[in-house]
Amino acid sequence: MTSSSSTAEYFMYVGTYTRELSKGIYVFRFNTETGDATPQGLAAAISNPSFLALHPNGRFLYSVSENDGSGIVASFAIDRSTGILNKLNEVSSKGRGPCHLNVDPSGRMLIVANYQGGNIASFPVNDDGSLGEATSFFQHEGNSIHERQKEPHAHSSDFSVDNRFAFFSDLGLDQVKVYQSDPVTAVLAPNEPAFANVTPGSGPRHFVQHPSGNFAYGINELSSTVSAFSFDTETGELSEIQVLSTLPEDYESENSTAEIALHPSGRFLYGSNRGHDSIAAYKIDQQSGHLTLLELEPTQGEWPRNFAIDPSGKFLLAANQNSDNIVLFRIESDSGLLTSMDNQFEVDAPVCVTFAKIISDE
Repeated sequence: MTSSSSTAEYFMYVGTYTRELSKGIYVFRFNTETGDATPQGLAAAISNPSFLALHPNGRFLYSVSENDGSGIVASFAIDRSTGILNKLNEVSSKGRGPCHLNVDPSGRMLIVANYQGGNIASFPVNDDGSLGEATSFFQHEGNSIHERQKEPHAHSSDFSVDNRFAFFSDLGLDQVKVYQSDPVTAVLAPNEPAFANVTPGSGPRHFVQHPSGNFAYGINELSSTVSAFSFDTETGELSEIQVLSTLPEDYESENSTAEIALHPSGRFLYGSNRGHDSIAAYKIDQQSGHLTLLELEPTQGEWPRNFAIDPSGKFLLAANQNSDNIVLFRIESDSGLLTSMDNQFEVDAPVCVTFAKIISDE
């Protein structure tokens, strides 16, 4: 019989850039009641594991290896007692600089976005958690108006809540691409309509869909804005309905946004600013999908490339890449506001945080 060893305890995995001291993916034991994190050491040695994705069954973890040359996607089995990651296999990401990946809700298909290559791919997930070779590949084409938009730069890969579509934000094209997704065959096909445009020069980076399926949100790296979209669950059409800044009106220094995440309740949305070094918190209107800015909370570190909300929805953990710390905040359940817990965890160049339930066979 499989059961949770502790409903409050999870393995917390931290992906890093391995350019200096870091060696790969690190693991903590995280308590969702107290917010305490106990370091367990290096879980797996891998070059530049800048984004991680958990299999829905909680037993396998996947990582990109974001290098300048041909990219890699690696699969790992999670040791249920220690959290150590045992490598299963690796496959080519089919492009340069893979930066984001996701596993579909059925656990049969993985998708990846290759930033430098400007392309995307899909892969079958085998029963043992390992990956097969790519079953789909699409090269994006085009450009936009910013100096960083001379070519396509696929930056995120996400599945729709009903598992019928896949979304890929392309920073270089100012588009969110929409594909039809078939988890049984692990094959993608361009949808019609095939994309949603955002304001030229925005640079869409990461993307999330509301649990209702009716709305979605994207964070735009170059313009420091968040876009709200309506979504037609039948046709897969995304339509931008609102654009809000992630910054104070009087802020004039350099900034780029990074991560975006929904609270499990679907009531609040969060996005990170690199430069202003803050988390922007928004309230979501459940009927219209529109956003209202609640606050901008300093991350108490530099360059929050990623943050994560723990599985209980009680805490937000901001991963500050340039100050080598992860800072804990409590999420107020009624208001969505963030309160510092005065609790930090040291990790060299942390750039991704994800959680896996600690499970054991009994």
